[in-house]
Amino acid sequence: MQKHDPILDHALITPSARIATVTHGWRAKCLQRLVRLDMPVPRTVALPAGTVRAIAQGASVDSDAILALFGPAPLVSVRPSPENPDWGGPATVLNIGLNAARHRALVATHGVEAADTLYLRFIQSYATHVARLDPEMFDAPVPSAEAIRDALAAYEAEMEDPFPEDPARQLSEVLRSMARAWEGTSARLLRQAKGAPEDGGLGLVVQAMVQGIGLGISGSGAIRFVDPVTGLPQVTGHYHEQSQGRDALRRDGAIYLTRDPRGLSLQEVAPGIFAQLLGCGTVTRTRLREEMEIEFTIEHGRLAVLDAIKVARSPRAGLRIAVSLADDGIITRNEAVLRVEPGSLPELLHHQVDPRGPRDRFVRGIAASPGAATGRIVFSSDAAQASAARGEPCILVRRETAPEDIRGMHSAAAVLTERGGMTSHAAVIARGIGLPCVVGASDLRLDTRDRRLVAPDGRIFAEGDIITIDGTAGEALAGAADMLAPALDDAFRQLLSWADAVRDIGVRANADTPADAQTARTFAAQGIGLCRTEHMFFEEDRLVVMREMIFADTAKDRAAALARLLPMQREDFIQLFDIMQGLPVCIRLFDPPLHEFLPRGREGLRDLAEALDIPLSAVTRRAEALSEVNPMLGMRGVRLGVVLPEIYAMQAQAIFEATVEVGRRGAAVVPEIMIPLVSARREVELVKSHVDAVAATVRIRTGRSFDYRLGVMVETPRAALRAGEIAQHASFLSFGTNDLTQMTYGLSRDDAGRFMNTYVQQGVFPEDPFHILDVDGVGELLLIGADRGRATRPDLTLSICGEHGGNPESIAFCRRAGFDYVSCSPYRVPQARLAAAHLALLDRGCDDAG
Repeated sequence: MQKHDPILDHALITPSARIATVTHGWRAKCLQRLVRLDMPVPRTVALPAGTVRAIAQGASVDSDAILALFGPAPLVSVRPSPENPDWGGPATVLNIGLNAARHRALVATHGVEAADTLYLRFIQSYATHVARLDPEMFDAPVPSAEAIRDALAAYEAEMEDPFPEDPARQLSEVLRSMARAWEGTSARLLRQAKGAPEDGGLGLVVQAMVQGIGLGISGSGAIRFVDPVTGLPQVTGHYHEQSQGRDALRRDGAIYLTRDPRGLSLQEVAPGIFAQLLGCGTVTRTRLREEMEIEFTIEHGRLAVLDAIKVARSPRAGLRIAVSLADDGIITRNEAVLRVEPGSLPELLHHQVDPRGPRDRFVRGIAASPGAATGRIVFSSDAAQASAARGEPCILVRRETAPEDIRGMHSAAAVLTERGGMTSHAAVIARGIGLPCVVGASDLRLDTRDRRLVAPDGRIFAEGDIITIDGTAGEALAGAADMLAPALDDAFRQLLSWADAVRDIGVRANADTPADAQTARTFAAQGIGLCRTEHMFFEEDRLVVMREMIFADTAKDRAAALARLLPMQREDFIQLFDIMQGLPVCIRLFDPPLHEFLPRGREGLRDLAEALDIPLSAVTRRAEALSEVNPMLGMRGVRLGVVLPEIYAMQAQAIFEATVEVGRRGAAVVPEIMIPLVSARREVELVKSHVDAVAATVRIRTGRSFDYRLGVMVETPRAALRAGEIAQHASFLSFGTNDLTQMTYGLSRDDAGRFMNTYVQQGVFPEDPFHILDVDGVGELLLIGADRGRATRPDLTLSICGEHGGNPESIAFCRRAGFDYVSCSPYRVPQARLAAAHLALLDRGCDDAG
C-alpha cells in the first residue's frame, strides 16, 4: 500500500488488504474474494470512496505511484466500484498508458492490426469520456495508421493541446473525469432513483490490462452457469475471438461457449480454458455462495478473470437458485427464504411474457394485476361471456369496470381499462381472482359504438383483434406474445414450506366462490378470512331472484324470493366447507346497497320489467327510490340486516344448514359469521339475536348440534373507537381497511386516483393510503380498536382483511400490534406467507440468515 495524503489512499488488492464494500465498493471487494480463491485475476489497485471524492474536489493523485505497482510501461483500465452494483457508475476506460511508444511495442508483440485497433479505440474513448469531445469527430470505419493520425489531429485541434503521451497524466485525467462524473447532478439523481443515498460514494479500481486481441487464442466474454430466466443449470453467456469486452476486431469472431452443431465453440477451440472456467464457476458458487457471472479475457491462450458479478435473474430464476443453493448445503434454508423478495412472487403465479421474445407495445398503463394473457378484444361483459362459452380467450376492454362487469371479468383472460388506478374496481377484482390487468391506459381512445380502440401511435384495433396484456409490466402488446408458464414447481413449494416453518402470524385468503377457495388451498392459505357473499348473487339465475326480492312489496314476498336463494347459498357454503376441509371460513353477511343489483340505463330497466312482468314505470320508481346520493354511506351492510332482517336470516340459515350437512359427513366445521359496516353495539345485538334464533331453529329441526363464531368487520372509525363495547358480543374483530381508509380520509377509493399522484408527488401523503396502509392515521384506529377490544375480551381474535392484508408493510404492522392473522386475495397469499417469514427472521436476528 502506498500512502501520500491520508485522504488519497490506494491499496493493491491482495488477500490480506483492508478492502471493504462500504469504503472501496462492491467490485473491489469482489475482486479481493476472487484473489483469495486463487483465481487468475490481473493485478488491481483499489481507490476508496474518500479518495475519489477528494479527486472530484480538486485534490491531486499520485498516479506515478499507482502505475509503479504494475511494473514497467503498464497498460491499465479503470472501472467504477460503487457500494451497490445497482447504482451504476461512469463508463470503464481501457488501455490507459497507450502512447506512440507503447503502440510500437504492441505492433511487435500483437501485430499491426491489433495494435492499431487498441490505440485508436483508446484515443476515441479518452476523447469522448475524459475530454468530453463529440464522439462523431473520432469515428473511423477501419483502424489504421492514417485513422490514428486523424484522431490525434482532431483531438489537438479541439483541445489546443496534443493528446497526452504521459501514462501518469492519462491516468490522473481519467480518475478525475470519472470522479467528477459521479458527483454530477444528473448522475446523483439517477442513482438516487435506484435507491442510493444522497451521499453514496464511488470507489474506483485500476486493473492491469489483459489484451483479448493478439496472436494465438485471444478473446473475451462472460459465462454464466444457470439460465437467468429459468434458474436451471445451463452454461450461457458469450465469447468473441479477438475482442475486448464487446469491442471485437472482427465481425465474425463470435463463437459458442459449449459444443453446438451450429458452429465452433470455445469448448472445442480451447478445452483446457473452458474447463478452467467451469472450475471457476464451481468455486465461486460454493465459496461466494452465489451464482456468479464471470467476465474473462484470454490472451495468447492464458485465462484472466476480470470480474464476477451476481447473475442478473428473473424472479423465477431467483427462487430456484436460492432453493438449489440451500438444497446443496451452500446456504441455510432461512437464508434462502430471505434471499427471495416477497414482491417477486406474484410473477411466478401466472403466465408471463417471455423477456427473450419480441414485444410490440401499443400502449402503457398501470400494472394493476400481474400476469399475462393473449386473446381477442371484446368491449362488453356479455361479449366476454359469449367468447368464454365458445372456448375462445378474450381481453375485456372497458373505459372502467363496475360491479355488473364481474361476470365478464371472470370470463376474460385479461382486462384493459382506459381509466382507473391501483385501487379501482378493475384492479381490486383482478388481483382478487388472479386476472392480468392493466388500468389507467389514458392514452387510448376507446370507441365503444364502433367497437374499436385507437392506440397513441394511431394504430386501430377492432373487436376480435388479438392482443396481449402484460399486467406485470403494465403494457398492452399487439398480437400474441411468447409466454412463460407459471412457476408453481417443487422449488416454489419448498421455499414457502421453509417460510411457513418460521413465520408467526396466520395468513388466510379472501375467497368469494368455490374457485377462489380452491385457489386459496392451492396456495396453502390457513382458512378464509373474508367471504363476500354478495358476489355469489351476480350469477344470471341468482340475479333474477335477487331482483325479485328487491321488488317485493312485503316481508312475506321478500321471504318467498329469499327462499329460492336459500338452496343456492347453502350449496355455495357446502362447497366452501368441503374445499377448506375443516379450516376456518369467515363469511361476511350481505354488504352492498341493493341498487347495485339493478341494471343501469333505460334499456336495462325495460328488460327487467319484461323479466319480472311488471310495468316499466314501477321498475323505474323502485330504482329511483333505491338510489342514494352517497351509496357508500347509505343503506348497506348491517343497516340492511337491521331494516330487512330476513336477508341475514336466510344467509344464516344457509350457513348453518351447510354446517350440518358437512358435519354429517364427518367434517367438523365451526363457521365464522361476520357483520359488516358496524358502528354501534346495538346493531350487533340486533343481528346477533336474529342469528342466534336461526341457529336454534336449525339445531331443533335437524337434531344436530354445532358451534359458530360471530364477529364484526370494523370498517367505520366509530366501530374502532367503540370496539370495547362491541367486543362484548363479538368473538373476533376483522378490520376492513378498504372502507376504514375511505371513511378515515373522507376519500372515495374509486375517485381518489384523479389526484392521488399529485398528492404523493407533493408530499401530502407519503404513499397512496389505499395501496399502502396508513399506519399513522388508519393504523392508530386499528391499535385503538385492538386495545379496547382485548381489554373487554382478552381472547378476542384480531385480523385485517382489506386489500392491505397482503402488503409486507401491513403484515409488519399487524405483527407488532399482536394480530392473529391477515387475510388477502388468494393470489397474494404466497407473498404474505413469505413476507411474514422475512419479518420473523429479521426480528430474531437470525444468525444463519447470511
